[in-house]
Amino acid sequence: MRDSNGPPENLADVVAKLFAARGWGRRSERVRLEQAWAEVAGPDAADTRLGGFRRGVLEVEVRTGVLMQELAQFRKRPLLAALRQALPGVTVADLKFRAGAW
Repeated sequence: MRDSNGPPENLADVVAKLFAARGWGRRSERVRLEQAWAEVAGPDAADTRLGGFRRGVLEVEVRTGVLMQELAQFRKRPLLAALRQALPGVTVADLKFRAGAW
């Protein structure tokens, strides 16, 4: 991965490009996000699963309407605070809950 006219590339840069090309960095970030969610959501995590994470907004699919109401109405702020603490360096600006069937 070297330009034939330039100096050799730094190994760290080559590895970073490889991770980006293969999508490995995104997968490890996803696993980290899922682990943090399971930790902060506690037992309710079993009835939820993570959807997308775009522009700092984490989408959470919820199995039941009652739990979705509880999370959105009463637990959103504490969950956000706990996620921010569990994920330093990751901007979690908001949580969006939606009904999911799986």
